[in-house]
Amino acid sequence: MTLPPTTQPPDAGHPYSLLTPDVVLDALASVGLHGDGRLMALASYENRVYQAVLEDGSRVVAKFYRPGRWSRAQILEEHAFALELAHAEVPAVAPLVLAGSSLHAHAGFDFSVSPWRGGRQPELDDLETLEWIGRFLARLHNVGAARPFQHRPALDLATFGREPREWLLTHGAIAPEHAGAWRQACDDALESIAACASFMPTEGRFDPKSVALLRLHGDCHPGNILWTPVDAPAGGGPHFVDLDDARTGPAVQDVWMLLSGDRRQRTLQLSALLDGYEQLRAFDRRELALIEPLRTLRLIHYSAWLARRFAGDPIFAINFPWFGTPDYWRGQVDVLREQIEAMREEPLHA
Repeated sequence: MTLPPTTQPPDAGHPYSLLTPDVVLDALASVGLHGDGRLMALASYENRVYQAVLEDGSRVVAKFYRPGRWSRAQILEEHAFALELAHAEVPAVAPLVLAGSSLHAHAGFDFSVSPWRGGRQPELDDLETLEWIGRFLARLHNVGAARPFQHRPALDLATFGREPREWLLTHGAIAPEHAGAWRQACDDALESIAACASFMPTEGRFDPKSVALLRLHGDCHPGNILWTPVDAPAGGGPHFVDLDDARTGPAVQDVWMLLSGDRRQRTLQLSALLDGYEQLRAFDRRELALIEPLRTLRLIHYSAWLARRFAGDPIFAINFPWFGTPDYWRGQVDVLREQIEAMREEPLHA
């Protein structure tokens, strides 16, 4: 079935200027969910997400997708992945299927509705918690490996490194006094990534020596994992609340953002995660060489993401007032140089 492109609100310069509380409540009503007027904005920069209390006292989460970021086919593929996880009893919050669909449109916005799930960030300094999360990730990856994405992109050197570099330089986003140094540091970093991760896919081409690729959460930082007590109604332990950045990539992408601290601390954390992971799924140790390259790609991609959003969405200027300053770009030059050194070190072992 051919799907239309994602809908666009009339004011394309400010995607969410027309998303008023009345529009949110009307969107919910259009799929048979009637709010009692109580809305609470939840933390999200890329999309707009609201907790809504319904007339019966229950709570749902309405997510309004940023127009033009994903096609409807890509959004539905994210939903299908979440529903597969739920069917396999992997604790990830999946969208509700209402009127036969998980994706809806109202007033120029594509939106979905999910059940509300609470929780707190997990205690990542607790090795038992990390082992539990490792088992959780293995279960997610077992489902992710069952079939490939057809519409969502891959995490590769081209889309997360080269394209963001070109965009930043072409659009003059870098403070002029640091543009030359940033360009050189970025080029050196991309060269280091290609050298120390030669088996990482580039530009969508995968050779037989590449590590295995699968459907990932894609943005597995601590804020996207919530922990509930063991006696919670939906079951205790970790659950994911956001698959918006789901894409194809190596399994280690969902591991490395859970590591922090010095090398000794990260080694202990990695060991605990993989102890849990390998109870349910094999882990290719070659992927450990991708941790610092993936971290470097995320830094480059993050700068470009902020630059693309900063001019057109006022929430970014409010929440990231330091972005784009000479101090920011000088810091990015230093960080990229540090990452080049990190990529020359021996990879973590577990």
